[in-house]
Amino acid sequence: MSSLKVEMVAADRKVWEGEAKFVRARSISGELGILPGHTPLLGVLVEGEVSIESLEGERRTVMVDGGFLSVDSDVVTIVAEHVDASSLQAN
Repeated sequence: MSSLKVEMVAADRKVWEGEAKFVRARSISGELGILPGHTPLLGVLVEGEVSIESLEGERRTVMVDGGFLSVDSDVVTIVAEHVDASSLQAN
């Protein structure tokens, strides 16, 4: 099974890193859904929720104040000035 390597970084720390099968975030162009095999992408994020679905189907959500999302070779990097880590929980 293909997977994504996801890294979420705030200005002052690495917030989360792990494997996922799906990432959802909102960009200035609209909602983004990232699956394994996605074409390379660099997007500007707006304030809102980023959702990460693990390989086991567990969904984690976090609030960001905007930032950037990069996708390349099944590696997703999310960089934001501020990340509300208190919302990083499994749903």
